[in-house]
Amino acid sequence: MSERTRGYAHRIDVAADTARVWTALTSSAALSVWCAPGAEISPRAGGSFRASVDRITELEAHIDIFEPERRMRLIHLPAAGAPVTESAIVDDFMLDPSSDGTIIRLLGSGIPIAQDWDPTYLRLRIGWEKAIGRLKTLLEMPVT
Repeated sequence: MSERTRGYAHRIDVAADTARVWTALTSSAALSVWCAPGAEISPRAGGSFRASVDRITELEAHIDIFEPERRMRLIHLPAAGAPVTESAIVDDFMLDPSSDGTIIRLLGSGIPIAQDWDPTYLRLRIGWEKAIGRLKTLLEMPVT
């Protein structure tokens, strides 16, 4: 029997062009500023992503879709100490240019609807919400 799953959706409008937003998403140096210290990415299809979106829980993921300046999908690898699941947990970043900059959409999915998954679900949903807020702040800061 399949597990029932849940997800989250975040949208944020950033006053920066898509190329700049993409660089911030795919550069280890930039990720270390807005996502988590020590974050690492190998930015390509088949690459890897490692960070802690809530600065506590380590997230390791495989990048299965990588479309520059448009889309990057992360498939989470099983985390040590996490409950077991048959579901694929996914974070999908999508960028769309807008008249004022870039729209970032982040869709998370595949998190089991089970009490032992509640902490993970909340950490991912709230952690990403705060992280992309920091990304917006970073990209909209005046350049000096």
